[in-house]
Amino acid sequence: MKPLPPVDLPAAFSPVARPRNAAIDHIRIVLTVLVVFHHVAIAYGGSGGWYWREQPNASNKGLLMLNAIDQAFFMGFFFLLAGYYTPASYERKGPGRFLRERLLRLGVPLLVYFFVLAPLTVALARTSKGFAFWPGWWAMTRPGVFGPGPLWFAEALLLFAGGYAIWRLVRTAPGAARGLPGFGALALTALILGGVSFLVRLVIPVGQEVAWLQLGYFPCYIYLFAAGCVAARSQLLEQITFRQSRPWLVVSALAILTLPAVIFLQLGQGSFEGGLNSHAIYYALWDPFVGWGIILGMLWAARIYWSQATPLSAWLVRHAYGAFIVHPPVVVGASLVAATWTISPVGKFVVVGIAACIGSFFAAAVLRAIPGARHVL
Repeated sequence: MKPLPPVDLPAAFSPVARPRNAAIDHIRIVLTVLVVFHHVAIAYGGSGGWYWREQPNASNKGLLMLNAIDQAFFMGFFFLLAGYYTPASYERKGPGRFLRERLLRLGVPLLVYFFVLAPLTVALARTSKGFAFWPGWWAMTRPGVFGPGPLWFAEALLLFAGGYAIWRLVRTAPGAARGLPGFGALALTALILGGVSFLVRLVIPVGQEVAWLQLGYFPCYIYLFAAGCVAARSQLLEQITFRQSRPWLVVSALAILTLPAVIFLQLGQGSFEGGLNSHAIYYALWDPFVGWGIILGMLWAARIYWSQATPLSAWLVRHAYGAFIVHPPVVVGASLVAATWTISPVGKFVVVGIAACIGSFFAAAVLRAIPGARHVL
């Protein structure tokens, strides 16, 4: 086998691992907590697919809007941060080791979730219908009740990592962003991405999966991962100012304010998930215009107001990835415990969300105590 070609690095970029950025670590914690609450919201009347729900899909308009706002930015933000740390990892390790470690850190949790946690979570949800848990778990494995669940994110990152490695073998000295694009450039990008998303959703609507991936959201995901890669060399995400984020915070706020009007006043027509209709066009464009402002605003606010690590935040960020992986059975279990409570769905959403977050982080801590697990989690 021929040796791989050497990687030429720009003089301004060092492959040496940089010290942890506490502000970005804090954003990771917040995003992980939002993922947990997002899925709890679905159980109590929000919108989306989930293992167990107490209230009908989209029956609570407040939780429906919360899910829509979350979806506009939180997974895209994860992809942006993943891309941001990819170039240094690739150049520090080389393509072979980089891909091996991606397979270990992403592939192992994906397989464990697919073959173990997915049937476990389904069996746990089925106990609400009178089925026994342990026999049910084994029974779920026989007909192949498997799936990646939220670990579709790991599946997508494996594909993105492979694509990045191929691109770097073709282009060994990629450029770097000199600064954040101006308002007009970002607005044009949002329009283009919204248009592409609308076209994709004509064929593959939101909610429909291809290889467990909802491709209707992927134009923005691909762009944000690539933007993170380009931003890495200039450490751009660590320099966002209020002046840069302010106009987008205004745009995002105005866009969010249109959502209640569309939902409650029933403006427009058709399915938001896709199709040749006004709702599908609105939702496809709404996503990036909301996402840009929240992402930039969080990067600025975390840098200014939450840039110092604490023992608690250091513990939380160490276990955030593990909490992301194990939260589905924790959420379902906590929801089933609360099923007999005589409080409002919103009250259950708050209490179960807090309990599920705490349970997920502690479950991750227990798993990381297993010898060798820290190489994965």
